[in-house]
Amino acid sequence: MRGVDEQLAIIGDAIRTPEPIRVGIDDALGLMCAEEVVATRALPGFSQAAIDGYAVRAVDVGGSAGLRVKPRQAEEDGEPEHDSRPRANADRALPVVGEVPAGSQKPLRLQPRQAVRVATGAPLPTLADAVLPLEWSDRGTKRVTPQRPVASGEFVRKPGADIQPGDIAVRPRTVLGPAQIGLLAAAGRTKVLVYPRPRVTVLSFGMELVDIEREPGLGQVIDVASYVVSAAAEEAGADVHRVGIMNAEPRKMRETLAGYIGRSEMIVITGAVGGSGAQTLQEVLHDLGEIDTTRVAMHPGSVQGFGTLGEEHVPVFLLPSNPTAALVIAETIVRPAIRQALGKQSWQRPVVRARSMRAITSQPGRRGYIRARLMRDTETGDYLVEGLGGAGGETSHLFAGFAEANAMIRLPESTAEIRPGDVVDVEFLQQRG
Repeated sequence: MRGVDEQLAIIGDAIRTPEPIRVGIDDALGLMCAEEVVATRALPGFSQAAIDGYAVRAVDVGGSAGLRVKPRQAEEDGEPEHDSRPRANADRALPVVGEVPAGSQKPLRLQPRQAVRVATGAPLPTLADAVLPLEWSDRGTKRVTPQRPVASGEFVRKPGADIQPGDIAVRPRTVLGPAQIGLLAAAGRTKVLVYPRPRVTVLSFGMELVDIEREPGLGQVIDVASYVVSAAAEEAGADVHRVGIMNAEPRKMRETLAGYIGRSEMIVITGAVGGSGAQTLQEVLHDLGEIDTTRVAMHPGSVQGFGTLGEEHVPVFLLPSNPTAALVIAETIVRPAIRQALGKQSWQRPVVRARSMRAITSQPGRRGYIRARLMRDTETGDYLVEGLGGAGGETSHLFAGFAEANAMIRLPESTAEIRPGDVVDVEFLQQRG
């Protein structure tokens, strides 16, 4: 029996990251950048107001280069901080000679001892070197009286303050999140070279299977596993195509599989291990590639297989038809392969240490994966976990408990029993609510 880590290492050696493709930035979220993106223009591209107020010359409102400049956070929040500097003299009122809204393309020139009303993001008139916030004035419309001085450069976003031409906006192998997408847009890029989502084809096999549109008869079961695995693969980041139930005739199986080898980075077949019917499928698979069905020391899901198909050596995962075992294998074996193909640095889900609230049993010699509900102690902040069925118990095959689970307890091969209060490793599943 092969260890889980050994199985993951074998699979990892067979996984290849798809060749980069160029996509629109609207479709690039979550993908890994495959190029260095260099900014060709400054951001911002002109001097602009960082706050609603009046464009002024600092010297005209009692300011100087020696005054402290407000922290950037105050400017970004759109409100000036409380300021203890001396108030400006009331006799320094300035005529308001115009107004510049955001997006204005009309050039304005400020003369000494004048002010121009400006909105946040508006271009500053020529000669203006500061913005007097509304809160630091009497909000006059024809004449404005400063109530505090401002320093040169204060509440002004200068050209290139964020990005200068030639700056690296996005580096290779960066996962593109909202901020990176924004930087690409700011750099004027409508498309970007990325490593695409791996195409994962999911098929199911079994004489007893019927699809969900049909009412199962005696001896028939609904094909649940292929839906479970498809959802798990998509959640991991793959581009999933769920084919459904394969024809059990060997020639038809061969044609179906051969047709998807060239269109997939990975193939997953549920119902491909266990039972006499799966033997026929595995014979077809052996004709198309190299298949290994060595048992893996984990529970549930020890009965599984892995190999490669065709001249392209496309990885193929063989899973049981039981939905619980299929989902555990999808999370622990297939998901890391998808994440690796995406180029992610972290293949595994986050793991925390939590105190078990219940006794749990596991099969000795196998790594146990127990669906669980992870919680947080509101007073101590400690993690607490409630097992929803033991890996070695008679309910380990039941699937309904996964609907309530937000985590899996991971028990070492050497552990047969967990007592209430023992600390265990817990893997996060997808966030709920």
